[in-house]
Amino acid sequence: MAYNYLEITNALLRSLNEVELTSVNFVAAKGFYAHAKDAVNNALRDINQAGQEWPFNHVEQTDVLSDGISRYAFPSDASKIDFDSFRIKEDATFGNNTIRLEVITYDDYLKNYVDLEYSSDTGRLGVPTKICQAPSDEYIVTPPPKEDYEVVYEYYRIPVDLVNPTDVPYVPERYKHVILDGAKYHAYMFRSNEQAASIAKGKFEEGLKRMRTVLINRYEYVTSTYRPHSSMFISGPRLA
Repeated sequence: MAYNYLEITNALLRSLNEVELTSVNFVAAKGFYAHAKDAVNNALRDINQAGQEWPFNHVEQTDVLSDGISRYAFPSDASKIDFDSFRIKEDATFGNNTIRLEVITYDDYLKNYVDLEYSSDTGRLGVPTKICQAPSDEYIVTPPPKEDYEVVYEYYRIPVDLVNPTDVPYVPERYKHVILDGAKYHAYMFRSNEQAASIAKGKFEEGLKRMRTVLINRYEYVTSTYRPHSSMFISGPRLA
């Protein structure tokens, strides 16, 4: 069975002993069936709000810079930008290597580099080496590019709601049970069944914890450089 909006909604409806929807009547569903659709999207929103750095929301973005232009808008679906990931892509045509951009503060930019943004001296253009976040939804590269370099960076997106029956959730299928527990919580609340809602919420929150452990939590391991020597000993007086 396909993993999509219709299939998950029907799984919810089956668990509530309700008649399933079809691809024909799905979009125009009304009453409790419309709420069942909303419950699935609400569960997905809850999952997304539980962590900004879900790997299934990770995006690698490539922007083409313009000659002499310093400021560029973030993608409209960006939730969190990884500024440490900005790099200028190697380009044989322009003769530049891959360069990781140094992150500076906006204050630092205003104090030390902003004059380059308004300079008419094309000789001051070059391969960008620094990046900062503007107060608006923009990033700024400096020095301003002298060529149409490609800048690559990574961010975490804000997922859109499911609409059509064939829409596929951004959450991987192996976590379908977590989506369903969250959807059940919202469905039971709609029916004012607070006891069942509390049970579903508990299962949903436990599923979220497991998801975070597997997908988000990372542990840095430090490798010891100490090498014990079995031949080392402490000498002392020998007994007769």
